[in-house]
Amino acid sequence: MPTTAFPQLKTGNDKLALINDDEQYSYHDVNLRADRFAAGLLAGKDDLDEERIAFISPASLDYVTALHGIWRAGGIAIPLNTASAEAELEHYLSSASVTRVIANHEHQGSVRALCERLNIGLLEIDDVLADIPGNLPELNEQRRAMILFTSGTTNKPKGVVTTHSAIRAQITTLLEAWEWQENDVIPLFLPLHHVHGIINVLCCALWCGATVHLMPKLDLPKLCAAVGDETYTVFMAVPTIYVKLIDYLGGLDANIAQKTCDGFGAMRLNVSGSAACPVKVFEQWQNLTGQVLLERYGMTEVGMAISNPYIGERRAGYVGQALPGVTVQLFDEDDEAVVEEATPGEIRMQGANVFREYWNNESATDESFKNGWFCSGDIAVVEDGYIRIMGRSSIDIIKSGGYKLSALEIEGVLLMHDDISEVAVIGVHDDTWGESVAAVVGLRAGAELDLAALKQWCDGKMSAYKIPKKLKILDALPRNAMGKVIKPELKTTIEW
Repeated sequence: MPTTAFPQLKTGNDKLALINDDEQYSYHDVNLRADRFAAGLLAGKDDLDEERIAFISPASLDYVTALHGIWRAGGIAIPLNTASAEAELEHYLSSASVTRVIANHEHQGSVRALCERLNIGLLEIDDVLADIPGNLPELNEQRRAMILFTSGTTNKPKGVVTTHSAIRAQITTLLEAWEWQENDVIPLFLPLHHVHGIINVLCCALWCGATVHLMPKLDLPKLCAAVGDETYTVFMAVPTIYVKLIDYLGGLDANIAQKTCDGFGAMRLNVSGSAACPVKVFEQWQNLTGQVLLERYGMTEVGMAISNPYIGERRAGYVGQALPGVTVQLFDEDDEAVVEEATPGEIRMQGANVFREYWNNESATDESFKNGWFCSGDIAVVEDGYIRIMGRSSIDIIKSGGYKLSALEIEGVLLMHDDISEVAVIGVHDDTWGESVAAVVGLRAGAELDLAALKQWCDGKMSAYKIPKKLKILDALPRNAMGKVIKPELKTTIEW
């Protein structure tokens, strides 16, 4: 039997841990399967000694088995995106020197040739499961536990190495701040290669003994039916999903929509994160459901660091204050602490939640820390004690006419226009202003909006942001093959 089961799972009971359609698994079931998988990975060894083992799986019993089994056997777990292209997977596997990949039959086809080329073993969970659990290593919490890859907005994705102790800190701070309870029930449809799904939902729920409804992909009719039956007590999603839910509810029969809204309203907590939640969406959700969204801020490198309060005022457009056990400070470009409110500075953090290193990238690790502070690259201001994110210094802060403008704020204002469904704001070179503001807008189906009318609307709305009166407005929202917004060619320029 194992001497260490980390992270913690409620053991020795038949309470439901995981539900996947008609399949239900108790905490006893999950623990036993994770132990058997760990024993199979060890295959007689005492310890995996931080062997890098990747796995590709949607939300499922197999995912939980792989994650906890690798941890318990002393390996480093590397959850991969089920939708990654082969070139992305090759970078992840080769840069982390992965030795084995775990994938079910459905996902093996996408990686088989790659694993053969890289000489990496490809297995299914059932191939590894031992008949009975065996002795598992006792793990020092300072050991490496997981590698997650950054989004790669400015360069190739880096492997973020998190220790067992950092994972524990990331979980327990949320258990305290958001008052997780053993009787909580939460749906899990978020991607499981990011901390939002892994830590905030799955690990927090399993740590405190709650129940997770697994959804391999987001199914709005199924989700809303369960919400209407008041199945869930906690709900966590990204702003885009709240937008989709608002649109979906608008198309339902009035009675069914009301029942669904009442179901959301009956929950004890709705959380929004992973991207800035537009104030318009925040207010629409509150009007529909009565729920005041709890917005928070985190990164792959630190888990969650800042949050609006569970009990207390939750401000639209703000991410709140530092979480328990996390120290947050803004610094200016001269590395001096920002002490005045409403003055922009880079968010820097300290705490047990902070990652250990970027895998095999000492220079990037060194560059990310200054005087013991992890430098986030995100710019924010403190206003009346609450932190408001302006955006990433590298891509979201537009330096124009001596001002630091937040692309996120401008996007939020443009989204208030009734005819605009999506928007991307970027800075483009300008000989006069240094950078001018460019907005790429997508219109709602059936909407019509000419540039003159948009210019007039912007003239009044944007004055509060002190934006130089030169805004380039594009008539399309270009995306790459992965669906991400790309920097467009300018087609139309308006000056006033």
